[in-house]
Amino acid sequence: MQTPDWGALEAVDGVRLSWNVWPNSRMEAQKCVVPFGALVTPRKVLPEMPVVPYDPIRCKGCAACLNPYARVDFNAKLWICPFCYTRNHFPQHYASISETNLPAELFPTYTTIEYQLQRPAASPPAYMFVVDVCLIEEELSALKQSLTQALSLLPENASVGLITYGTHVHVHELGFEECPKSYVFRGSKEFTSQQIQDQLFRSTGGARPRSGQQANGAAVTGHQSKFLVPLADCEFQLTSVLEELSRDSFSALPDCRPARCTGTAVAVAATLLASSVSNTPARAMLFVGGPATDGGGQVVGKELETAMRSHKDIAKGAAPFMMKATKYYETVATQLCTNGHCLDVFACSLDQVGLAEMKVCAEKTGGMVVLAESFANTVFKTSFARMFTTEGEDALGVSSGGVFEVITSRDVKTAGCVGPCAALDKKTLPGAIADAPVGSGGTTAWKLCSLSNDTSLAVFFEPANRGDGKDGTQTAPQQQSQQFFLQFVTMCTVPSGETRLRVTTTTRRWTEGANVNDIAAGFDQEAGAALIARQLTWKMETEDEFDCPAATRWLDRSLIRLCQRFGDYRKDDPASFQLMPQFSIYPQFMFNLRRSQFVQVFNNSPDETAYYRMILWRENVLNSLVMIQPTLMAYSFNGPPEPVLLDVCSIAPDRILVLDAYFSVVIFHGQTIAQWRKANYQEQPEHEAFKQLLEAPKADAQEILGRRFPVPRLVDCDQHGSQARFLLAKLNPSATYNSAGMGGGSSDIIFTDDVSLQVFMEHLKRLAVAS
Repeated sequence: MQTPDWGALEAVDGVRLSWNVWPNSRMEAQKCVVPFGALVTPRKVLPEMPVVPYDPIRCKGCAACLNPYARVDFNAKLWICPFCYTRNHFPQHYASISETNLPAELFPTYTTIEYQLQRPAASPPAYMFVVDVCLIEEELSALKQSLTQALSLLPENASVGLITYGTHVHVHELGFEECPKSYVFRGSKEFTSQQIQDQLFRSTGGARPRSGQQANGAAVTGHQSKFLVPLADCEFQLTSVLEELSRDSFSALPDCRPARCTGTAVAVAATLLASSVSNTPARAMLFVGGPATDGGGQVVGKELETAMRSHKDIAKGAAPFMMKATKYYETVATQLCTNGHCLDVFACSLDQVGLAEMKVCAEKTGGMVVLAESFANTVFKTSFARMFTTEGEDALGVSSGGVFEVITSRDVKTAGCVGPCAALDKKTLPGAIADAPVGSGGTTAWKLCSLSNDTSLAVFFEPANRGDGKDGTQTAPQQQSQQFFLQFVTMCTVPSGETRLRVTTTTRRWTEGANVNDIAAGFDQEAGAALIARQLTWKMETEDEFDCPAATRWLDRSLIRLCQRFGDYRKDDPASFQLMPQFSIYPQFMFNLRRSQFVQVFNNSPDETAYYRMILWRENVLNSLVMIQPTLMAYSFNGPPEPVLLDVCSIAPDRILVLDAYFSVVIFHGQTIAQWRKANYQEQPEHEAFKQLLEAPKADAQEILGRRFPVPRLVDCDQHGSQARFLLAKLNPSATYNSAGMGGGSSDIIFTDDVSLQVFMEHLKRLAVAS
C-alpha cells in the first residue's frame, strides 16, 4: 500500500499532522503512543494563497474566522460555525452573497487565506546593538567591520542605538551631536527597571533633548531621540563611535577572566526599548564573546581556575550561579515579551558564554541565535548579514508582534505549544484546554514577538471522548460528526509594515479506536518523529530527573509500545515481526534521535545543547529530520550524485561523500580521491572529469549554506584525516573495531562500542513480540 505524500499537503497550508485519522476516545488515543499534534509554519511562503484587502468575519461564539467548511444559508444570509455550531448572520456588506457570488474565504480551495487588515502602518523597526568590548583586538575589529556593514543594509528610517559593555555598561547618546556622550552603569550592580529609567531619562534635570522626526513623518519622543535615532540622522556619528571603539579599559588581572556584565547590559537594553518604543517592532542584538563574570546573569567566577559549568556539574548541583542567572534572564524575558521586543544572541567564543542561562530570552521572544567560534568566522558574518536581507530567496522575512491562536472542534483539546513563543492567558471555549500541558500550555493563544518565514510551531492536542454533549453544549450535526476541524490564526506585522492575519483551516476525520488499520493509514512518520523530538527535548529541559539515560529509556519504551500496537507478528517469534509501510522508517528515526546531540549530552557543553534544542524548536519537519537523521550523498565516476545509507559501509576510497547534518556540512574525500587531489591531477587537461568531480560536491554544499539560517559550518576533510570524525560520529556503526570482517575490506571502521541499527532492530523485534 502506498503511503500518501504528506509533504504535498504541507505545501498547500503549511500544516503537517502526526496522525491524520484520529481515534474517537481518549483511551484509544493513548495507545497510539506518538502524540497527536501539528507542526505549523505560520508565515510559510505559499504562492497559491490569496491575499484580500479587508478584515475577516469571526464567529460570535468561538471567534473562529469564516472558512470553506462553514455551512451557509444563502436565503437567510447566515453561516453555521463548524467549530461551535453557532449561527452567525453575515454583515451588511455581504448582502449580495449567493452560490455563484462567493467571497474568497468560502472558496473550497482557499483553506489558507491572508487578510490585509485595515490598520495604520507600523512604526519603522528599531535595532539596539549590545556590544561586548572585552574581546581581543582581532575579534573586536572583525565585529566592528560586521556592524559597519550592517548599517549599510538597514533601511534608512530604522532607528538604531548602541550599548557597549565590559566592566561597566555604556549607553551611547547618538542624539547628542556635539561630541561622543554616554551614560554609564556600574556592571557589578543589579538595577531595577525604574532605576535604569531614572538614570537614563531624568539625570538631565528635566532638560530633555528636542523631539525629532522619524523618516516617515511620525514624531519621536524625547526618550527615543536621545538613544534610538533614525539611521539617516546618526549614521555618521554611529560609524565614528564604532570606528573608535576600543577594548575595555579595565584589563583583567593575571589568571582572571575579564569583568563582563552581560546580564546588566541586556537588562538596560530591554528597559531602554520598553521606555522608548513599547509595542512597536524592536530587536536587541547581543554580541557576546565570553562568559558573564559580574552583575546580574553571572555564570562563572573571575578566577580562571574556576571552570565553566558542565552537564555533570549541573546534574550534581555544582553549578552555583546557574539558578540565579536563569531567574534573572526569565525576568528580562518577561519584560521583553510584554513590550513585544526580541533578543537576538550572537555568541562567538571558544569558551561557553552562558547561552544555557539566557536561552529563555531568545526562546520566549523568538530571537535569532547564532553560535560560532569567532566573529571573523563565516558562520557569524554570513548569518548576521542575512538578518537584514529583505529580497530574494535567502530573505528571512522577519515579522514582528505576532499572535498565534488555535481554535479546535469541541472534541479536541489543546495541550500546548513547543516553539519560540510565550503563552497568553486566553481560552477560546470552556473545556478547550487539556489537563496535562505539553510545552507552553494552559492557553489557546501565544505571543510571537518575532518570527521568520520558516518559523515552525509544534501544537499538541488531546482527543476527548466524543459525542457526550456535556455542559449543555450543542452536539455536531450528523453530516459533520465524522470529522473535526482545526484553525490556526496568525496576526503579525510583516517587513513592509502592514498588519496581516493568516487563517488556515484544516479538517481530519474520526474513526473507531479499535480500527487499527484505519488509524495507521493516516500516520505521518516524519511529522511524528519531529513532534516526539520536541516533546522529548522539552521534557529534558523542564524535568530535573529526566536526564540522558531516562530520556533514552522513555524513547525506547515508547517505540516498543508503538511496535506492539501497529506491528504484525506472532507472539514470541521475532522473525515474524513486520511493520506497516506507514511506520517503516520510524524506528530508524528513533535510533538516530537517541544518538543525536539533542539527547546525548556527552562531548557537548550546556551552551551547545541549549543552542541545538533552540534551533530544533523552530524548524519545520524536513529540517528537523535532517538534524535527527543527516542526509548523505555520494559522488563518483560511476554516475550522477546519489543518496546513500547513513552507514560506515557507504565510505569508499573512490567516492566523495557530502553529509548534511544541518549544523555542519561535511565534504569527505575517499582515500584514493584525496591522493589524486594532492597529486594535482585536477589541474591536468586530460583529467577534466576529475576536476568536475571535485567541484560538484563543493557547489552543492555552497547551495545548502546559501539557503540555511544559521549558516552551517563547512568541513572539508579526507578519509583517515583528523576532521573525518565529523562524518564518522554520525554514521551507523555497522562495522566497528570488534566486529567480524573489520569493515569488509575497502570501507572504513568506527572505533565505538555503540550498537548498530541492525542490532537495535533485532532487540526491538525481540521485545515487541515478547508475551
